Amino acid sequence: MANKDNLLVVSSSPHIHSSNNVSNSMRDVIVALIPALIAALYYFHFAALKVIVTCIVVAIISEYISQKMMKRDITIKDSSAILTGLLLAFCLPPSIPLWIAAIGSAVAIIIGKQMFGGLGNNIFNPALIGRGFLLASWPVAMTNWTAPFDGVTTATPLGMIKESVVQELPSISQLFMGNIGGCIGETSALALIIGGLYLLVKGHIDWRIPFSYLGTVFALTAIVGVANGEGSWFPLYHLFAGGLLLGAFFMATDWVTSPITKKGRIIFGIGCGLLTVLIRLKGGFPEGVCYSILLMNMVTPLIDRYTKARVLGGVRQHA
Repeated sequence: MANKDNLLVVSSSPHIHSSNNVSNSMRDVIVALIPALIAALYYFHFAALKVIVTCIVVAIISEYISQKMMKRDITIKDSSAILTGLLLAFCLPPSIPLWIAAIGSAVAIIIGKQMFGGLGNNIFNPALIGRGFLLASWPVAMTNWTAPFDGVTTATPLGMIKESVVQELPSISQLFMGNIGGCIGETSALALIIGGLYLLVKGHIDWRIPFSYLGTVFALTAIVGVANGEGSWFPLYHLFAGGLLLGAFFMATDWVTSPITKKGRIIFGIGCGLLTVLIRLKGGFPEGVCYSILLMNMVTPLIDRYTKARVLGGVRQHA
């Protein structure tokens, strides 16, 4: 009689089980954003808090209503709506009217997520869909920046570079810590790096996308800086300023809208970097992270198609 312990057990997938799930993963990303949240509240005070709360509350309500109307399971407990609202708020200026922030949050959830079928089916990052919609609809409100602490109208470092006002640029240390004008959650490079490293250590994101993205931006701006005689500060400014770190660690790495292959993730990161530098240096906007990631989201299926591994023993398909 055969030993039952040696019998092959045939069952349906998944064959590897883990205690990790969507809710835990979403909450871990929110935890990773806490350093940037603390920095935002420290520098922009109650103005930032109002925008953050508005975006999160509207995101939850929008998800509930849209799922109810579409007769789908209510999934607001998985924290994905909270994360979308928080990420969108981090992409907005602290002085933005709350009604505009609310519209952006509703668009992010309803159009960017639920109209595609909900979490796991969206082809674009929902928070960036919301930001892109607001930037196209209310460009003045979306580019009205205020300085930390006093709330006085100011320009962002990338805006100063765009206008060639380099003599008024803040120091690298100010840029690194976050004592500059900008969007709510993007000013502190230190806080975003801490959060990004947390996600890497926890295994929620693959290093290939953020490192290839940041490396491409740094290399290209360094070349341009040398060619224009700008000096070593030029690539550092493009690395730490704007939404690059927020986008590279928290948006380009979105599990649903980024490639699944290792080679594809590197290609995706390089593509985001190329587009970001092109928009920043040659485009009409001083920032290019939002549209670069959205454009690369469009080609993610194509990247996956041409970088997937050949099945062992399979026959090569000919056109």
